[in-house]
Amino acid sequence: MIMVPWFRKLTLTIHITSTVGWLGAVFGYIALVIAALTAQDVQMGRVAWSAMEIIGWYVIVPLALVSFLTGLVMSLGTPWGLFRHYWILFKLLLTIVATVILLLNMPTVSYLANVTHQTGALNVDGLWGQLLHAGGGLVVLFLTTILSVYKPRGMTRYGIKKQEQLRKLSQQ
Repeated sequence: MIMVPWFRKLTLTIHITSTVGWLGAVFGYIALVIAALTAQDVQMGRVAWSAMEIIGWYVIVPLALVSFLTGLVMSLGTPWGLFRHYWILFKLLLTIVATVILLLNMPTVSYLANVTHQTGALNVDGLWGQLLHAGGGLVVLFLTTILSVYKPRGMTRYGIKKQEQLRKLSQQ
């Protein structure tokens, strides 16, 4: 089913906005990790962990889910399709992997933020892990952006079959 133009544009706008917001929030998250790693003050580490937990749960996770859902709606409601082009499948796979890793990592962030507040000690090892997670997230977001902009050629077998069916129908 093809979406009506106004709904497609609305969905595309929400998709782009949520993805760019996700990217920006990850940059902010990395800034907090770096600030905590370079600060000599334990108080700064406590504040950073709290802010990382808040940004993670209330900004990054919702934006990731909205980006995934609107991308799914866009692929199912436009001629691009979900299974017709490899670049769409790779974007979907990368988004799913990034979102799952994010959701698996967030309880750790909450736990370490809680430990930091209760003990007053800064867990530097946990910060390095968060830097790795957020850096990996940035790489995935950049890859999905590159795929969206360049749309590399290559149709799946399903896509080729659908394209041939459409040609046959238009020739009749």
